[in-house]
Amino acid sequence: MPQFTVITGLLVITGGTLLLASPLCSTDAVGLWEALFTVTSAITVTGLSIIPIGTDLTLAGQVVLALLILSGGLGLMAITTFLQGFVQGRSGLHHRLDKGRTLDEFGVGGIGPTFHQILLIAAVVIGTGTVILYSFGFTDLPAGGPRLWASLFHAISAYNNAGFGLWADNLVAYRDNLVVNGVIGTLIVVGGIGWRVANDLWHHRRRLGRLNQLSLHTRLVMRTTVLLILLGTAGLLLTEHLASDGLGHHLAWWQKLQVALFQSISSRTAGFNTMPLSATTISDGGLLLLITWMFIGASPGGTGGGIKTTTLATLLAATRSTLNDQEEVVVRHRAIPERVVRRAVAVTVASLLFVLAMALLLGLGTGTGASTTDQGTPISFLETLFTCVSAFGTVGLDLGVTSQLTRWGQLVLMVGMFVGRVGILLLLSALYGSRPQNRVGFPREEIYL
Repeated sequence: MPQFTVITGLLVITGGTLLLASPLCSTDAVGLWEALFTVTSAITVTGLSIIPIGTDLTLAGQVVLALLILSGGLGLMAITTFLQGFVQGRSGLHHRLDKGRTLDEFGVGGIGPTFHQILLIAAVVIGTGTVILYSFGFTDLPAGGPRLWASLFHAISAYNNAGFGLWADNLVAYRDNLVVNGVIGTLIVVGGIGWRVANDLWHHRRRLGRLNQLSLHTRLVMRTTVLLILLGTAGLLLTEHLASDGLGHHLAWWQKLQVALFQSISSRTAGFNTMPLSATTISDGGLLLLITWMFIGASPGGTGGGIKTTTLATLLAATRSTLNDQEEVVVRHRAIPERVVRRAVAVTVASLLFVLAMALLLGLGTGTGASTTDQGTPISFLETLFTCVSAFGTVGLDLGVTSQLTRWGQLVLMVGMFVGRVGILLLLSALYGSRPQNRVGFPREEIYL
């Protein structure tokens, strides 16, 4: 039952909040509210923060934060589904598969073996990234413990698409570091494409030249991911070139290319940034592009959020089929089931409505309202929409307003982060409950669109 997943997620957040607020994990500057926001952001692998992680959290607190990121990134729903199967004991295969589908389909092998596979892939990828970052990336840090922890923490954060950094400027100091940009970007992509795609690519590693050997899902995810990265890079270069004071306007062309490429990768769910982001450092066109990419998000079974790349691909395929007056939605010579198309439409519409509701609620409240900072500084609608999509898409990119929002505004973001990570349809199912299928047929009648 979906309610189990939601309740378990809330319990994990509650326990993590009490632990992170303790003197062992944080300084006096971190109260229950700051801990609650940080834990919610970590367990939903968002990355939005209202405290400086590197200074307000002790080493023990940073370790707890990393463990929360791992729990959320490797699948809050996977963990709760696994626990539910364990608690329920002899639940049937069909029952377990229905619950496992909340994590984007586990397959007939059952939850246990698949979860072990997810952990193995994560351990190998994170370990490799940590070694490279330690040896060739964060070489400006003292060798030993500090550099090792920075490498491991950022590898965990990147693979899980969390975007948490140990430094106040995130990765701005490493803007020109090719190794850091390359490793973090690669970890984001590998974590975002999902374990099923990574597993498919590994099993067919000797025959990758023959793409027809790969599943349709893998081919669709890889193609959409590459196209989004390239289009995002080109789009950012264009919008910021046309703006007189766009993002990185003072940089050399190769630096602009590197920044645009990194932000195109990171904006779809990771939340890292190598340039300061604010309403004054990036054009409105650039902000709108980032909002779109954040809304699309990562791929099913990955560590990111958003409506997913396959949802976008399905909607585009459905649009093309409609324009061609085709009865079926066809992708790569394969017919897509009608229920998948309906699900894609439902996810997109529900997500759009929820983000709009968040933006509306962010403008409500007492006194000066939540559409202002706690100092009364007004926030533009584009900044409000950017922040809402960043929270719902579990991205974590921030224009510098999250920590300045009122408690009401931060509460809206926390709800958005949780809903975005759990899944809008799963949450609606938990609230609405299951209904028996109506087997009564109804007469058909046309309406005009």
